[in-house]
Amino acid sequence: MLLSQVTPTLFLSGADAPFNAALMSQKGITLIVNATLSHACPAYPGVECVRVPVCDLPSARLGEHFDRVAERIHGNHAGGTLVHCAAGLSRSPALVMAYLMRFRGVTLCQAHRWVQKSRPFICLNAGFWEQLLLYERRLYGRNTVWVEPERPKKRSLRGCHGVQRRSYLRGRNLWRR
Repeated sequence: MLLSQVTPTLFLSGADAPFNAALMSQKGITLIVNATLSHACPAYPGVECVRVPVCDLPSARLGEHFDRVAERIHGNHAGGTLVHCAAGLSRSPALVMAYLMRFRGVTLCQAHRWVQKSRPFICLNAGFWEQLLLYERRLYGRNTVWVEPERPKKRSLRGCHGVQRRSYLRGRNLWRR
């Protein structure tokens, strides 16, 4: 079980962490965002659960939940927030990145670096990247990264150093403007 701390009160994990009552209590978790289809929300006194029933497929419409989840995270003044999906690799990092863009005023590239620093093995699917790009454009009127068709045998991220290959859009390159 791995619980990654993104901010002093924001955590990211897979589906196992929310069921560790001692860990939830130790971290002061009062809000759990469950971004899975099949995992139940644990019932703890004083802990609220928000469901985001989206599958981890590029065609899934996770972006429809960005504002609602970001507002709930931002409005949780009672304690910490845990955002989780099945493995903590794609859905939950995307939701956390959307929150960071909206309420912490960072770009998509900065949000990615921030989340990846606390959870280095994140791997968002291509559809979630596309939805985050649209969200960044909606928030800031422009994109700080863009996608370009992948060139054979070359994968890089210009201007957004430190992004691991497994974090790219699969089959595309992510570039910083």
